[in-house]
Amino acid sequence: MLTTLNQIALDSNSNDIKLIAKLIEQLRPAKPERVGDATANVRTLTQLLRGNPIHAIALRRYLLNVVSTRHQTSLFTDTGILSNNGFFGELFQRLTFRLLPPAVDETYLRDCLDEILPTKTDHVWINAVASADWFALWDVLADTDVLANINDIQVGDHALLVERKMLNQVLEAIQILSYRISAMGLEPELIRNEPDLEAFESPFLFQNAEIRRYLDSYVHPTDEKPIPTEDAKHVAVILAQCDAVITKVRKNALRKGTSVALTYLLVRLTQNINRLRKLLELVDVSHDTLEPATTTRRSTALTLGRELIEAHHRKYALRELFGSNIDLLARNVTENSSRTGEHYIAENRAEYNAMFRSAAGAGFVVGFMALIKILTSYLRAAPLVEAFLFSMNYSLGFILIHVFHFTVATKQPAMTAARIAAELQSQDGRNVDLESLVELIPKVIRTQVIAVFGNILVALPTAYLIAWSYFFLFGEHLVSPEKAEHLLHDIDPFHSLALFYAAIAGVCLFLAGLISGYYDNKTVYAHIPERIARLRWLQRAMGERRVKKLAAYIEINLGGLMGNFFFGILLGSMGMIGFLTGLPIDIRHVTFATANFATSLVGLDHQMNWQVAATAIVGILTIGSVNLLVSFSLALFVALRARQTHFHQWPALLRALLNRFLAGPRDFFVPPKETKQATTEKSSH
Repeated sequence: MLTTLNQIALDSNSNDIKLIAKLIEQLRPAKPERVGDATANVRTLTQLLRGNPIHAIALRRYLLNVVSTRHQTSLFTDTGILSNNGFFGELFQRLTFRLLPPAVDETYLRDCLDEILPTKTDHVWINAVASADWFALWDVLADTDVLANINDIQVGDHALLVERKMLNQVLEAIQILSYRISAMGLEPELIRNEPDLEAFESPFLFQNAEIRRYLDSYVHPTDEKPIPTEDAKHVAVILAQCDAVITKVRKNALRKGTSVALTYLLVRLTQNINRLRKLLELVDVSHDTLEPATTTRRSTALTLGRELIEAHHRKYALRELFGSNIDLLARNVTENSSRTGEHYIAENRAEYNAMFRSAAGAGFVVGFMALIKILTSYLRAAPLVEAFLFSMNYSLGFILIHVFHFTVATKQPAMTAARIAAELQSQDGRNVDLESLVELIPKVIRTQVIAVFGNILVALPTAYLIAWSYFFLFGEHLVSPEKAEHLLHDIDPFHSLALFYAAIAGVCLFLAGLISGYYDNKTVYAHIPERIARLRWLQRAMGERRVKKLAAYIEINLGGLMGNFFFGILLGSMGMIGFLTGLPIDIRHVTFATANFATSLVGLDHQMNWQVAATAIVGILTIGSVNLLVSFSLALFVALRARQTHFHQWPALLRALLNRFLAGPRDFFVPPKETKQATTEKSSH
């Protein structure tokens, strides 16, 4: 380290970045998590500079030369801030740059960071070193008393000129950010969601006028009008108004829907406002007009430096891009699923019985869907054609189930998980009302249990009667003994991949829930019902009254219809994907497994020993359990992430659920009887 300082002292007028890169390499610990080593290295450098003022002056002069001879504005305006390419344009650019990084132009300070901080984990140890240690190093380099003792007036004059040049670039960055915020505030996507921006003076435009006035006074102060300290505070108030508009738009999006474009725009706006606020704090002299760098400004500079370094190292990262942009869209999707999920929770005996009847209706339809799939398989069509036929069978069948208000049990978890996540999100963001959550979970469990049994108990006799009727009408079994044994093997949890395929079906169920929520969001955001009601050709064909009825139906059911349609495509296509890729990819669904078991029983002329029957029954139950568990876990994970909820009370929740089960295990399977008082209160409402 001392050798490097001597080299810098010999040529302090140089602007070659190799010396600073070498000094950073000596500060860098062997492993980024070794914070103690990094801290010791920084303190060693501070001591060396404090003990030799000549080295401190040389290092300061060298650093100022490196920074001042390069363009800094783009570092402040672009690093850590999304571009205006849009979400998908930014995603494609990051993917491209990960494969083939862009060329480096060393005339820009932003590009020089690739050479100065080449290790992608440099931000870890830089952030870990205590602020006090960085401030101590800062003080040694910025100590004007040292300059006075050395009596080097040229050094002081040079430093002031360079610092003024750097200040001008910061002021230019402030102006650029202000213009960007104004432009984004005029985006139709934003105004559409907040019409008040047109009716009243937009804070996004007003801040630009105030910033220009502030910068003009800052750059050209007069004796009558010095650098305006009050204007800086006024700008901060206007930026707070901009934040309030963004918060309002985000809240409205949960009611009116959102899009990827709007979410991306809100993230960009927030990033630009936050960066503008930091740069204003950096040049603000209202704290102390005598001190060139007050404690507040110094803290802001360190915070900004750490932020820029970390953002530079993550500029091609995909996780941050998805994390910052998809949260609001995912929140809307799961919010719609949450509202739908309320219909999948039986609060009392009446709703419990209604759920059983609804699930029974779905079991009846699935019995015929299983028949159509078996008949379709006998066509021996090409893989793509067969996948299309299977998909249409599933899709149209599930849509029919939805139209008749029946319930497929395995579709519940994707909806009810979002409902539970809504309960996990507390008002204060820290504590969760475990008592209400413990009361909700038994309701969810018993509703799903009765729905599964409703599907199974009706799908089994329906498929059995269909197979027996087929034999009675045509004189041959619907499935041959070989086909029956194959169907039984497919649901064997011990000697086949049935449970793995059930997990794949669970993923499909989860995706169907997201698709359903997405289209519910899109229905509201894109005003699809209103647009359908305006179709003149449809009005001529159906009449205006029927078109309005159709629009009202679409408004409520588009998410469910599209979710069921794509769920069918997912189930019908998995086998083809496995066939084409040679990978073990297929699906197992509990209701279809039940129907196939009944069909196989008839196909074998009831010649089935108890071991095979028991294995099949265990297979059906475990397939159903895996379907539910996988789809529920994924849906709950996404719902929690979308709400940015961090729940750490799982042990307490599990203990409370265990106590609840021991106190009343029956409540996990059957709703308690309602008291006369509760019945009277309901009837009064």
